[in-house]
Amino acid sequence: MGQDSEPEFREWVTARRSQLRRTAYLLCGDWHLADDLVQEALTRAFAVWGRVTRTGQPDAYVRKILLNLYLDHRRRPARRESAWAELPDVTAAGGDVESLGERERVLAALRRVAPGQRAVLVLRFWEDLSVEQSAQALGVSTGNIKSQTSRGLEALRGALATYQEETP
Repeated sequence: MGQDSEPEFREWVTARRSQLRRTAYLLCGDWHLADDLVQEALTRAFAVWGRVTRTGQPDAYVRKILLNLYLDHRRRPARRESAWAELPDVTAAGGDVESLGERERVLAALRRVAPGQRAVLVLRFWEDLSVEQSAQALGVSTGNIKSQTSRGLEALRGALATYQEETP
């Protein structure tokens, strides 16, 4: 990337970073991991920014990088390990469901949906992409997007129903 492209990249990042961070959070359910995913996606985009801007769709290009990073992260078992100073109290975790608001219940339920289906749901209903745009972003067929959307919504409904049963 040339020096003359750096201000353009900075301007684009300033305008889009918070949206990318929210999308990453919806995908992974962890603000710290979301920050890491966005930073890595922006680093990779910066390296090829000249080519990205020639496509005329930098948002789609960086979103694709973000999705690939998230899905890659989910595939690697060692990255799913969490270090804890103290073991969490398992009995206390169930009691928190009562205090959750509607938004938190939906986010918690979304985290129970399989990663690929979650990616499709985030693209379709958070990013408001069409079936075709989602298929292009994930590199799959439109039929795959339709079936993953259907299965993902079914899984999300099931997770939400579980929360409703758990709350008095």
